[in-house]
Amino acid sequence: MKTNNNSFWVGVLLLIMTNCAAPPDKIGTLDLKKWRSDRGGCEGVRKNQVADFKKIESQLLKKHIDEVGQLLGRPDIHQLAGRDQKFYVYFFEKGPHCTDITQKSEAQKAILRFNAIGYLAEIVYQTKPL
Repeated sequence: MKTNNNSFWVGVLLLIMTNCAAPPDKIGTLDLKKWRSDRGGCEGVRKNQVADFKKIESQLLKKHIDEVGQLLGRPDIHQLAGRDQKFYVYFFEKGPHCTDITQKSEAQKAILRFNAIGYLAEIVYQTKPL
């Protein structure tokens, strides 16, 4: 008995195409294209997007680390922690990290904590001390 494998391969192709789709240019009022282009917040673009970023926080929570990375772009700092947690750091403004990423920077930033199974559990904001 011969089976038709065409429908199987069409399904596989559709699955691949939908998983490889380009990330959106916006979520709410946050312009993700501009966000991704301002690596480390060093160009001053992200500084103007802080309020828009905070508005979409609830839409980011519980997303998988891969999806967050696709939306926001590669993090400025990626840290591993105990209990298989991961942290992504995105700077909102220019600081010493722009010339040397190994330097401690007190620039305003968002720290995204991912749980052991890779889902965004928390977003914390750090600002300069007064």
